[in-house]
Amino acid sequence: MTETTRLQELLPQPAEVQPHPEVTFTLDPSAAIVLTTEDARHPAERLAEILRPSTGYPLEITTTPAETGIIFEQSETPAEAYELEVTATTVTIRSATPAGHFNAVATLRQLLPPQAEAKTEQPGPWTVPGAKIQDHPRYPHRGAMLDVTRHFFTTDQVKRYIDQVAAYKINYFHLHLSDDQGWRLEIKSWPNLTKIGGRTEVGGRTGNFFYTQAEYADLVTYAQNRGITVIPEFDMPGHTNAAQASYPELNDDDQARDPYTGIEVGFSSLAIDKDITYAFIDDVVREVAAITPGPYLHIGGDEALTTPDADYQAFMTRALPIVQKHGKTAIGWHEFVKTTEDTTPVVQFWNQTTADENVAAAAKRGNKVIMSPANRIYLDMKYTEETELGLKWAGHVEVEASYDWNPGAYLDGVTEEDVLGVEAPLWTETVASSADIEYLAFPRLTAAAELGWSPQSTHDWPGFARRLGAQAKRWEVQGINYYRSPQVPWQD
Repeated sequence: MTETTRLQELLPQPAEVQPHPEVTFTLDPSAAIVLTTEDARHPAERLAEILRPSTGYPLEITTTPAETGIIFEQSETPAEAYELEVTATTVTIRSATPAGHFNAVATLRQLLPPQAEAKTEQPGPWTVPGAKIQDHPRYPHRGAMLDVTRHFFTTDQVKRYIDQVAAYKINYFHLHLSDDQGWRLEIKSWPNLTKIGGRTEVGGRTGNFFYTQAEYADLVTYAQNRGITVIPEFDMPGHTNAAQASYPELNDDDQARDPYTGIEVGFSSLAIDKDITYAFIDDVVREVAAITPGPYLHIGGDEALTTPDADYQAFMTRALPIVQKHGKTAIGWHEFVKTTEDTTPVVQFWNQTTADENVAAAAKRGNKVIMSPANRIYLDMKYTEETELGLKWAGHVEVEASYDWNPGAYLDGVTEEDVLGVEAPLWTETVASSADIEYLAFPRLTAAAELGWSPQSTHDWPGFARRLGAQAKRWEVQGINYYRSPQVPWQD
């Protein structure tokens, strides 16, 4: 593989690439990482953390000018945008924000040989093709969601997935923290949520399957140091059996529910008319908001199949203001938007249809929409009937289907300007290990990443498939257990 080829293999596709084929930068042992702006401190530290093991180089981070190395500079680019310029002696990254510097680091990683991702020292050489790249995102929200309720994942497993998605300019990580099968975050004012609700998962295995608030705060910081904002989700008023098993007073009949370890949906509901329900929600939101620096808190709202419309309306009328009271913007699965005229909450569309009157009306009023159609980018759908892992209620979703749609023109009445971004959820009914996460997420997560980042004018399945095939070498170096789709020309 020649250096110029790497410019043609970038994923997501940058907005503008100007190759300089006569130029090659070679990272050598004397190279430094030079900061001319403290805004780039965390991105620079992350780059050094990745490259030191594979190169064996010290890669000192300094504010002193150096003759050769990687230079981070402040510039007047738009939010999240960056410029990356490669000469024979330097790689210069320019951005106005830490987010832009993180995005440039993601690009630079792909301009280096795949062995740069190794955890042990490799022989090199560490060349970067000469170029000038000017790049910016299509949408401000590019998300990945991980369900840790159906099956629980340790903080180390979650961090592994955060690292993997960060490489593709994902900037939001949505943690689904409560459901029928388990409650996964310590709430100090309601300790039974984890003492009882945090003991179970799909399949019947039991244990201490939850995060302390300190562990959650550490996850949030870990993600921040990779340019990612965590969005916690507590589903309500349905998908609540774990809470109802923990506290009988959250039920209409004051009887604790039995723990649930199956995979059916739609049978649970908090008590709609009891004040204790809203005191409970207030406490949960208050405690979680205090340890979540990001702007959002996700309130779920989907598949409340046993909750009559009038009760659902009454519930959301009381629940949504609680989120706002504690300084967060609510996100909800799209069902909730029929209950409010408030244009502040964000609507996350997950259905398989291309028309939804309530979502279209909300968009017309001014609500922003995150696109997550299940038959396109639900990462837990089977690729084919033969795929061992995954579900198929939204059909089979091969890689081309996950890529070949336009988020800005997919849903009737929802325009490009209405779309906040794209998010790829991964539900874990059949997922019990990091290898399982990776098999379902890769390669489809990269399709969501490109849809969220790259200009629609660059959308091209054959070109994407070719660039995707080049990622295999990097994933193999990193030990990612990806699905070798026959639709993709993998580079061995």
